[in-house]
Amino acid sequence: MAKEVCCSTQLIDGEGNFNVDGLEKFMKSVKLAECGLSYAVVSIMGPQSSGKSTLLNNLFYTNFREMDAFKGRSQTTQGIWLAEATGIDPCTLVMDLEGTDGRERGEDDTTFEKQSALFALAVSDIVLINMWCHDIGREQAANKPLLKTVFQVMMRLFSPRKTTLLFVIRDKTKTPLEVLEPVLREDIQKIWDSVPKPPMHKETPLSEFFNVQVTALSSYEEKEEQFREQVAQLRQRFFNSIAPGGLAGDRRAVVPASGFPFSTQQIWKIIKENKDLDLPAHKVMVATVRCEEIANEKIAKLKSDEGWQELEETVQSVPVPSFGKKLSSILDKYDMEAAYFDEGVRTAKRQHLESKSLDLVFPAYQAMLGHLRSKALNMFKDELDQGLKNGEAFAMAVRNCTKASLAEFDQRCADATVSQATWDSSKTREKLRRDIDAHASSVRAEKLTEITTNFEKRLSEALAEPVASLLDAASKDTWPSIRKLLNRETEAAISDFSSAISGFEIDEKTASRMIQNLKDYARGVVEKKSREEAGQVLIRMKERFSSVFSQDAESMPRVWTGKEDIRAITKDARSKSMKLLAVMSALRLEEKTDKIESILSSALLDGGDASGAIQERSISATVTPLASSTWDEVDPSDTLITPVQCRSLWRQFKTETEYTVGQAIAAQEANKRSSTFLPPPWAIVALIVLGFNEFMTLLRNPLYLGVLFVLFLLIKALWVQLDIPGIFQHGVVSGILQLSTKFLPTVMGLLKRLADEGSKAGASANSAFSSPARENGSLKQVPLQDFSSESSSQGSSSTSGLTSSSSVRHRQGGQVDMDTA
Repeated sequence: MAKEVCCSTQLIDGEGNFNVDGLEKFMKSVKLAECGLSYAVVSIMGPQSSGKSTLLNNLFYTNFREMDAFKGRSQTTQGIWLAEATGIDPCTLVMDLEGTDGRERGEDDTTFEKQSALFALAVSDIVLINMWCHDIGREQAANKPLLKTVFQVMMRLFSPRKTTLLFVIRDKTKTPLEVLEPVLREDIQKIWDSVPKPPMHKETPLSEFFNVQVTALSSYEEKEEQFREQVAQLRQRFFNSIAPGGLAGDRRAVVPASGFPFSTQQIWKIIKENKDLDLPAHKVMVATVRCEEIANEKIAKLKSDEGWQELEETVQSVPVPSFGKKLSSILDKYDMEAAYFDEGVRTAKRQHLESKSLDLVFPAYQAMLGHLRSKALNMFKDELDQGLKNGEAFAMAVRNCTKASLAEFDQRCADATVSQATWDSSKTREKLRRDIDAHASSVRAEKLTEITTNFEKRLSEALAEPVASLLDAASKDTWPSIRKLLNRETEAAISDFSSAISGFEIDEKTASRMIQNLKDYARGVVEKKSREEAGQVLIRMKERFSSVFSQDAESMPRVWTGKEDIRAITKDARSKSMKLLAVMSALRLEEKTDKIESILSSALLDGGDASGAIQERSISATVTPLASSTWDEVDPSDTLITPVQCRSLWRQFKTETEYTVGQAIAAQEANKRSSTFLPPPWAIVALIVLGFNEFMTLLRNPLYLGVLFVLFLLIKALWVQLDIPGIFQHGVVSGILQLSTKFLPTVMGLLKRLADEGSKAGASANSAFSSPARENGSLKQVPLQDFSSESSSQGSSSTSGLTSSSSVRHRQGGQVDMDTA
């Protein structure tokens, strides 16, 4: 498997200078701050040129500089180098220390060696002690003097960290590890026993401070392949090294990864400033570390306390009675127990523990306050609803319910107070007050909206239909009546509305605005209804015209007998329709005068019945006053129908009513014709004078008289069969077209029927001529029966005046023919 690129930096140079910038860059590169406590520090120390860097590079895939054997044995690593182990979880930092006993520093200059060793033991979780196999059992070998000094200083300065000391025996011989390990452990125990100890650690075993382990490796130069296999096996022991049972599973007082740079810098600073390693001034630091451990233990126990866990779980869902007393008794069990440490540190750490404990339980306290706030708010809502149902004034009910709810909240908060804390519930109380105000405002707005809606509905019902009825009447009193209706209903509604909202104690400005809105709404109802009616003005005008034109003063249908003045009636009907148009042309909710009716009258009625050039001049004269989109003395917002629209509507109105007038004229003419049986006297005299010769001819030859009589009967039959008046009542052109299609079939049918009747009358022509009276009777009978049936059909199906008069004429004609025959 390909190895990942290793990141490394020199932490401390050969002169003892700490590389702050390099460590910061290293931290960012490996993202150490994200690891939290999940990281381990491994360091190695041992004699110079003992293969420390080589071992680390093979063990952790680092890139520390190694000694070139072909150039001789000399110092390779100067100071302390730091790298990240590649491919090992958790994140493992590896420190390569400068070798001891180097000739470059000389025999007397061992200060840096001791300082770096002490630094490694203070910072590392695992320390590899690299030693030669043949040095085991030798007094001055295997770093024994260095270990003795380190043990003594570590015990005096630092609380036990349980650092793992992994002794790596290099160039292992044939002697089994089972034989070498007891000897090495015995030497280490002797060093520990010989170190002077303070009273508190007189009987403390080595295992309390260090976890000693031993391993052996073959020679790298002679048995490289076997060496690599053994290193690979050793590498597996560093996976999950900080887990329980791992190499560093018993470590203590771990510094969070984000604080690693500062911690190492301060430790090195303290060690560097005390070259003789006599550091009694760090009593405070020891106390700080130990008290921090105690505080963390207390917090951990508090978190796992069954009483606290039950209380925390319960308070998340429901309020807990006597919450403050229960929580105070739990906190009392976890006070700081650190009587043997520095008093100042102990006091500070006790306060810190108390602060952390309170921080831990504060969410539960907040949850309790949340329950109390919700309970008080629900109490307010219920009591307010009940008060309003009982008819209590809204503002008074809100004040009483608010006072009761806040008093209940204060009482409950006193029961939830924790004696160790000075927590203030004022913010929650303020939030409760805001929630109460918000709910009250919401209910207030809802109630006011409901009241306003009811009054608007009342105004709509009181104004809409009456306004429509008044506009439909369209007289000079229409708009005064509408104004009177509007004022009456609005004043009554405002009076009742003011009484309805008095219990809300609304400020005068808001009340005035609401009353004005109600007035505007009432006006809007009238305006909306007026615009709706104005949109149907053409229909209303035609209805008004039809009512006036087709009914007399007693509201009875007119019968056009020929005595009526159709022109005057038409003018009166149009005048009244024009007045309706004038009424609906503009809103007149203010008592202002306008000239709309006079303008429309002069423009639309004067000269309106003229024809030809006179009518053209009249139209051109009306263009000017109606060629505008606004009325004089009328606000554009009050305009319902513009002058231009009035002209267009009037043209359409006249076009659609001309047919009714034409029908009346036709009916009147038909009635006149049907009521006149004889021509004028002068015509009778003319006929006698001018037709004397023809009359004498007829007397001399009666055959002509029979022929004329037969022709008369045929023409009368065709007149009835074709319904000539009905065909031409819709126009001359359409009548001619219908007559052209019906004429030939009707003549053929009539002749066929005459032929059938003739064949039934007699078998021979002689017998027919011998009985002229019977023959004439049969000739009369056939067409007259048809005429009477047709006349009856026409009379029953016709509803208009013109059709009725035609039917009368048909019947009269038929009767005349029969009498004549």
